[in-house]
Amino acid sequence: MTPDVQHQKGQPPVWRAALFGLCPECGAKGLFQGVAHFRARCPSCGFEAARYNVGDGPAAFLTLIIGALLTVAAILFDMAVAPPMWVHVVLWMPLTIAAVIFGLRIAKAALLASEHQRQAAEGRVETSHD
Repeated sequence: MTPDVQHQKGQPPVWRAALFGLCPECGAKGLFQGVAHFRARCPSCGFEAARYNVGDGPAAFLTLIIGALLTVAAILFDMAVAPPMWVHVVLWMPLTIAAVIFGLRIAKAALLASEHQRQAAEGRVETSHD
């Protein structure tokens, strides 16, 4: 079975939790409190997102990918239409900000749901006491 099929009853697949900001435990909407900040607890089931270390790992990677894609799009647009500089500023600045914010929400939610469904935890080193 694939990991998306292995989820327990009530738990949405990773892709659905990521796209719609669903709680990885019960599937309720409202995983985020702010723009890209998780709620402390799910209002429906009490799931605590702080148990998992999502961090800001997706931020740098996502920003570089979006930056590269939008840079290529801006160059192609400039070569095709040759608009004045203010058109580039008005078009690409808001598009970049929106793409990074919404991409970050999706990436963070996917990482959280994936960690939850696979019961990821901090590694522990066991020492033997002879």
